[in-house]
Amino acid sequence: MRLTVIGTGYLGAVHAACMADIGHDVLGVDTDSGKIAALAAGRAPFFEPGLPEILVRNTRAGRLRFTTSLQEAAEFADVHFVCVGTPQRTDSLAADLRHVEAVVDGLAPLLTRDSLIVGKSTVPVGTTRTLTRRVTSQLRPGVDTEVAWNPEFLREGFAVQDTLHPDRLVVGVTSPHADRTLREVYAPMLRAGVAYVSTDPATAELVKVAANSFLATKISFINAMAEVCDASGADVVTLAEALGHDARIGRAFLSAGLGFGGGCLPKDIRAFLARAEELQVGEAVSFLYQVDRINHRQRRRTVDLARQLLGGEFAGRRVAVLGATFKPDSDDVRDSPALAVAAEIVAQDADVRVHDPEGIDNARAALSGPSYSTDVMEVCRDADLVLHLTEWRQYRALDPVKLLPVVRTPRIADARNALDATAWREAGWHFRALGRPAHVPPPGPGDTVRVTIPQAVGPVCTAPTPGDPLSGAPK
Repeated sequence: MRLTVIGTGYLGAVHAACMADIGHDVLGVDTDSGKIAALAAGRAPFFEPGLPEILVRNTRAGRLRFTTSLQEAAEFADVHFVCVGTPQRTDSLAADLRHVEAVVDGLAPLLTRDSLIVGKSTVPVGTTRTLTRRVTSQLRPGVDTEVAWNPEFLREGFAVQDTLHPDRLVVGVTSPHADRTLREVYAPMLRAGVAYVSTDPATAELVKVAANSFLATKISFINAMAEVCDASGADVVTLAEALGHDARIGRAFLSAGLGFGGGCLPKDIRAFLARAEELQVGEAVSFLYQVDRINHRQRRRTVDLARQLLGGEFAGRRVAVLGATFKPDSDDVRDSPALAVAAEIVAQDADVRVHDPEGIDNARAALSGPSYSTDVMEVCRDADLVLHLTEWRQYRALDPVKLLPVVRTPRIADARNALDATAWREAGWHFRALGRPAHVPPPGPGDTVRVTIPQAVGPVCTAPTPGDPLSGAPK
């Protein structure tokens, strides 16, 4: 089949390359001529394992081309995937749909044959219905075009795998023709036994935001338990393991630590809250306010733990930060908890040095305060404290014995609960982690305990505050 993919950012570039890899003729479209030139040359504009090889293979085979022309796209194919961004609006929690609207406004008047426009972007429920009216009003006489929704479920670092071998395909359609067309698009996956859910557009739109909300809730739940563990002397890692053996709960996404970030989960749950309020069912999902609050509180708790390990003062101390991206196997620093923590420590007059295997350039562009290096040992040299903030496999493989003589003081805070605490302590390090005991007896039920109620941080009922390094808002 001939397909176009409009928008060649993270989602679009991966989708275009993978659709070509399963045998379709694909035309990628974007307004950014520099990005188009890079993709046409087989160069991925971001780090994603496996993507460069697929780009090169399919551009050389002639199955994958790129252009800046919507006119060319309209003439090339009758199935058009919309993969542009839907960021959070600057004035509210709601999703900004201007890029999606611009695509359909630009494409619809150019269509000369019956076509199918398939949205993959994450949008508020009801968007397909609104876009259908918008498209219909701009079509040429005699041209019939349907809008369908086919949400993506990609994980950064695993996007190629998730596209070629998804755990499910969800399509929201309003006609048998659209369903047959999408079954043909994804025929190789269906032959491999991938679950295929064909439903109405509203349900398909809701599946993505509901999935992200559930995952965010699970992460914030275990982080809430980490706070209880810190107060009681319990161990959140063992707690998560025990909970995960329950088949009703499962172990995935039960890793306590610095919390979630990136370009999806934070803005998606906020957009869901905003849309629920518009539908007058805000109370039904009001728990997501607390999910967001807990998530951002982890950043503050990490800063507080780091300050405590330095005796209550950052000024004049050297802090080595391991990790800048919001997750491993990515160069994405959007709403990165690691970079937010680094920014806050810089603001408190520490000498901060940051290492990341892939995200240094993006981190440097986003935050100018720290110094950056691709050499872990150089970043840790003469450090008063090492902070483990992104769970790269390179950090789990560090030898605490070899790192010991490099630092000034052997203190490390594991904000991802991914390091071997026993190995680091036996090597002579003062090791601390969120939700794990610090070798002090927990208070008993009859003991007098002073309780501190933490202040809420991050977005609760309003959009994040620009400039607040812990809020996840644009700097």
